[in-house]
Amino acid sequence: MKTPRLPIALQQAVMRCLREKLHLANQRLGRDYPEPRVLWNQRGTSAGTAWLEQYEIRLNPVLLMENQQAFIDEVVPHELAHLLVWKRFGRVAPHGKEWKWMMEQVLEVPARRTHAFSTQSLPRKTFPYHCGCQPHQLTVRRHNRVLRGEAEYRCVHCGQLLRPAPSAD
Repeated sequence: MKTPRLPIALQQAVMRCLREKLHLANQRLGRDYPEPRVLWNQRGTSAGTAWLEQYEIRLNPVLLMENQQAFIDEVVPHELAHLLVWKRFGRVAPHGKEWKWMMEQVLEVPARRTHAFSTQSLPRKTFPYHCGCQPHQLTVRRHNRVLRGEAEYRCVHCGQLLRPAPSAD
């Protein structure tokens, strides 16, 4: 699927929100944190990610186009908060008390860990897995982590380890 071309006005609205929230944070924290780099290349079902060492925010253009104002109001401050927490406190829990404080007290935005946007229009490849009670679908990322031996996943209902479903060849 080709990345949608974002209208300039929408990009400007994102940047306006980012700058307003950064200005607010700098005032309240008595700092002069620089503006992070913004990229429009986030894929998958994540609305955005904050890359701490690069001091950049990557935003999902598909979800931005489909949820314009809600995306700007929620996702932009969410990712900015991650960068500000990293600058102020160093490496801490991603959605821990520091991030929650930054969101609610400094940026004046409700601290929600995940978005509630529909992801139906997003392309996704999943892999069938099973446990003792039901079938599951793992994302490419989780499937690859299982293949590399980096992770194991368990069913939240029966607690059994998820196993790849036999292929129907």
